[in-house]
Amino acid sequence: MLYHLLVPLADQHQFFNLFRYISFRTAWGLVTALGICYWLYPPFIRWMRAQKLAQIIRAEGPQSHLETKVGTPTMGGLVMLVGIILSTLLWARLDQPVVWMTLAILVCHGFIGFVDDWKKVMAKSSDGLSGRWKLVGQFGSGAVVLGLGYHFGLIDPDLVLPFFKTGTIHFDELVSGMPWLGWLYVLFGMFVISSFSNAVNLTDGLDGLAIGPVMTSAVTLAVLAYIAGNVNLAAYLIVPHIAGAGELTVFAATVVGAGLGFLWFNAYPAQIFMGDVGSLALGGALGILSIITKHEILLALVGGVFVLENVSVLLQVASFKMTGKRVFLMAPLHHHYEKKGWSEPKIIVRFWIISILLALVALTTLKVR
Repeated sequence: MLYHLLVPLADQHQFFNLFRYISFRTAWGLVTALGICYWLYPPFIRWMRAQKLAQIIRAEGPQSHLETKVGTPTMGGLVMLVGIILSTLLWARLDQPVVWMTLAILVCHGFIGFVDDWKKVMAKSSDGLSGRWKLVGQFGSGAVVLGLGYHFGLIDPDLVLPFFKTGTIHFDELVSGMPWLGWLYVLFGMFVISSFSNAVNLTDGLDGLAIGPVMTSAVTLAVLAYIAGNVNLAAYLIVPHIAGAGELTVFAATVVGAGLGFLWFNAYPAQIFMGDVGSLALGGALGILSIITKHEILLALVGGVFVLENVSVLLQVASFKMTGKRVFLMAPLHHHYEKKGWSEPKIIVRFWIISILLALVALTTLKVR
C-alpha cells in the first residue's frame, strides 16, 4: 500500500524513492509485524486467560505436559496472522498477483486451523476438526489458488532440481500433445502445501520448537524469492526468473517478524501456544512460497526438521500396524527425545541448530550449480 501511495511522490521528495526498494520494504515489513505482535499479545493473552480458552493437552502425551502446560492459552497464531497480513498489505506491492496468492493460502489454512482450535476449546477435548475435513480444506484451497495461478500463467509447471546446473524438469515438454496433463503439477503443488502445513502442525509440540524452524525457513525462502525476482541474479545463479517473486521477500520477512513477536511470549515456559490456526497457516505459507519461487524440492531440505517430524509419525504408524512394534518411544520425533530424558529447552535448541544448518546447506545449492 505504501509503495502505491508514496512512490509517485518521489519526484517531489527524494526520500520517498526509498519505497521503491524491496530491501527497504522488507526490513520495515519485519519490524512492523514484530511491533504489531509485541503490542497485541499481552492483551490477547489476558483475554484468553479470562475466557479460559486454554490448550487441551492429550492424555496420551508426555506426562510432563499434563503437569506444566495445562491452562496455557492457545490460538496465538491469530495474532501472528494479523501481523503478517497487515504488514504485507502495508509494505508489499499489491499489484503483484503472487502476493495475493500467498495471502490466500495463509488465510485459508489459518481458517481451517481456527475451526479446529475452536472446536477443541469449546468441547474441552483434544478432538477438533477431523483429519478428513482438514485435508478437504487444505486440498480445496490449494486447488483453487494453484488452479487459478496455473490458468493465468502465474505458476510455472517446472520442477527445479537442487545441485544440478541444468536440472529442470519441464512439464510442458513432458506432456506435449496432452496439455491437460500439465494440471498434474497443480496436484503436486496441492500435496506440497498440505503436507508442509501438517508437518509444521506436528512439530508444534514444545515451547518455541516450531516457530524457530519456521523463521529459519522463511529467511531462506526470502533470499530465494529475492533472487528469483531479480533478472540479473536469477541469470547469474541459474534459477528461474519469476516475475513479481521479489515481493514475496516482503511477505517472508513479515513471517519472521511475527514469529519473533510470538517467540517473545512462546519461549520456554510458554505464555501462549500458536495452535493449529498458526501452525497450519505458517506451514501452508512456506509451501506456497516454495512453489511460486520454484524451490518445491529444495523445501524438503530447507524445512528438514518438519520433514523429519512428519516421517517419524509415518514410520511409527506403519511399523506398529505391520509389526506391532514402535520405532520410536513416542512420535513425533521430539516426544521420542522427551521420553529419553532430554529437557525441553535442550530439544528445542538442538532442533533449531539443525534447522539453521539445513538452511545454510540449502543456500549453498545456489553456488553448487
